[in-house]
Amino acid sequence: MSEEQNLRFKIASGEPEFEQIFRLNYKTFVEEIPQHPPNPEKRLVDRFHHENAYLIALDGDQLIGMMAVRDKRPFSLDEKLGNIDRYLPPGRRICEVRLLAVLPSHRNGMVFQGLLKLLLDHGLSQHYNLAVISGTVRQQKLYKHLGFVPFGPLVGAKEAQYQPMYLTLEEFQENARPILNVPSTADRALNPLSFLPGPVSIRPEIRAALDQLPVSHRCDKFKEEFAFIKTLLCQLVRAQRVEILLGSGTLANDVIAAQLSLMSGRGIILSNGEFGDRLVDHAGRFGLSFDALELDWGGVFDCEQVRSTLDRHRDAKWLWASACETSTGVLNDVEMLKELCAGRGIKLCLDCISLIGTVAVDLQGVYLASCVSGKGLGAFPGLSMVFYHHDVAPQPSRLPRYLDLGNCAAHQGIPFTHSSNLLSALQAALKRYDTQQPFAEIAELSDWVRPKLRELGFQILAPDAHASPAVITLALPGEISSQSIGDLLQAAGFLLSYQSEYLRRRNWIQICLMGDCSRQSLVALLTELRKVTGTGN
Repeated sequence: MSEEQNLRFKIASGEPEFEQIFRLNYKTFVEEIPQHPPNPEKRLVDRFHHENAYLIALDGDQLIGMMAVRDKRPFSLDEKLGNIDRYLPPGRRICEVRLLAVLPSHRNGMVFQGLLKLLLDHGLSQHYNLAVISGTVRQQKLYKHLGFVPFGPLVGAKEAQYQPMYLTLEEFQENARPILNVPSTADRALNPLSFLPGPVSIRPEIRAALDQLPVSHRCDKFKEEFAFIKTLLCQLVRAQRVEILLGSGTLANDVIAAQLSLMSGRGIILSNGEFGDRLVDHAGRFGLSFDALELDWGGVFDCEQVRSTLDRHRDAKWLWASACETSTGVLNDVEMLKELCAGRGIKLCLDCISLIGTVAVDLQGVYLASCVSGKGLGAFPGLSMVFYHHDVAPQPSRLPRYLDLGNCAAHQGIPFTHSSNLLSALQAALKRYDTQQPFAEIAELSDWVRPKLRELGFQILAPDAHASPAVITLALPGEISSQSIGDLLQAAGFLLSYQSEYLRRRNWIQICLMGDCSRQSLVALLTELRKVTGTGN
């Protein structure tokens, strides 16, 4: 592994990191640059410690570099020069950057570059558009190259002199781009950042897995890998069995509807959005007998609503619902549905198409559940799955061949031609789920970006307590067109979901955290959102 791959850049948190900051602060600003007197503890706590955000570089768990960012006035430069506003462009949101320090053993450019990237991301997230520093006179050439503008007289002792300087966000983004490898708008338009619910942004290792020579679905190698992928899928959701189909989620739900058509008796369908309505449509096309419990889009089913519905329809044999209502971002309470159905002997069926891969899922107690490769699992679209636990028999006289789950099971899941390439990509995607880390990453990104969106004035449709971490539906005010905003974002290289008819009709736009998403890409998106909507200025 290269040195660069070992490095991590983050906002400091926790006492172990702060203690290392105090000691690096001492090494740099007492021992190397004599700004403070020595002390026997060999640690230096900054006087603004509790107001600082520390941007740090770690090699493993060792602190190797840092800088501190603070936005509370007066700044240290205010104390040295008086109110510095007279030197600065007006109307700016200002922060002061201090305490830049890198261990001598790591002064090779990579740490400084990483800290600058983190500074840009942090500054954008906090809406800063101007930074002030005291730049060492020994590095004036570098600072000017980055776009810093000197102001006022030198500060500091004779042996450690500093030039006050400021840097605007625009200059930083423009001048630092070659150093930070920050894509321009033109570059991003050619390589857009995807926040779609599918197709999602694909990780490099998954792309590489797709780019292999195709293998016949009849050869032993294919069958072995196919069986292994089925095992990985079942382990992921605690299901006993799964069939992998060549088609979209609509196919998987049609297969579920086909299985329900073999049962006698009525069912119940829950709908609180577009994809609940589609389950109603699936059931209608198969001539199923059912009653529907429908809420306004964005509504949340509570236990009493569902219980009273089941009490009114005591002849119900099955219940079908979307676990994650993708149109609104609402997570329906799967555990509550499992408990209610189990107590009445009702077979629970779930559309898990936007759920699996984004949160931990337990399908024990679920009769049939649908999923796809190209959403939460982060692979390419084209494969869908139906999970189940029971024996299923072929139904040649009652079901079309392609919709017959029992026919798939009877042929070990391979009754027809399959795509070895799509399966290889899916297998590569599933490798990430050896731990709970993918779910934690999505939750962390979601928890970070939701308040940022609200700060910009956006209304998030799903209440936080019932929200998917991976689907954020924004209900825009009438004066802002989702179509226009979506088009502008797309032109700038950001792909959001807004073109579906049901979204256009309601003036909604969606940010989805599936596939290869990062804090850096979200920071860039928020910056562009502010620009195209004129919010948060």
